[in-house]
Amino acid sequence: MTPSPTPTPTPASAPASPPPIAAQLWSLHDEASRDLFGVLAKVAALGYPAVETISLYGHAPGAVRDRLAALGLVLCSAHAPFPAGKDADAILDTYEEAGADTLVWSLEPEEFTDRATMLRGLERVNEGAANAAARSLRVSYHNHFAEFRAVFDGRTAYDVLLEALDPAVRIELDTYWAHTGGADPAAVAAGLGARLESVHLKDGPALGMGDYMVPFGEGVVDVDAAARANPHVRWNIVEMDRSHHDMYDLLGRAYDHLVGRGLARGEV
Repeated sequence: MTPSPTPTPTPASAPASPPPIAAQLWSLHDEASRDLFGVLAKVAALGYPAVETISLYGHAPGAVRDRLAALGLVLCSAHAPFPAGKDADAILDTYEEAGADTLVWSLEPEEFTDRATMLRGLERVNEGAANAAARSLRVSYHNHFAEFRAVFDGRTAYDVLLEALDPAVRIELDTYWAHTGGADPAAVAAGLGARLESVHLKDGPALGMGDYMVPFGEGVVDVDAAARANPHVRWNIVEMDRSHHDMYDLLGRAYDHLVGRGLARGEV
């Protein structure tokens, strides 16, 4: 059995002041690659007050910032490589101009083959956090499932990772991939305390990266428990990697589920 972080009791009801909801644009990646601004308009029409980008799809960052503002959307964070090494300034220039205050990224699956390889990868994360802090920006770490499946000396890679990361690095917990890795997403979220910046919420079979997402409650993930587990969360972010359902319908149903149950706010 893969060890997981020690469970922490979670509240039995919705948080008194839930975080706002956002949509991760990877959910609409193919369409966004052709018409990002059209996608943003459709997401805003669903009621989402914020988005998390995965790419600017060739658009000037200032143009993206202006389009978001025109639609009344907030850029809650941006998935972008850790701003380390020779590309650090270019990454920071781009997303600072786009209006992001937090950059989110992951280590690669092959970086969890052993502890030493993972720790070398985390040097890139910590360097990126220091570079971002110099511009009053933040870096956040996003997990997949290798962090929970890999075990080093009886401890999950995720536990080792959390200790090795600079405390300035924030955490974006993908609750679906945590479940896929064998962990209890609500327990992990609760145990992260004030370090947890945002969560990704989705549902499905939790088998692997090729999964197709389903409406909340039709898969194996207890989305509600994950959404209410940590009162420090600033953003509840809906991400549907792929689905046999119409993606806008799926995102709309996720919005209704979270906002309707008091697990997220429909405004910032």
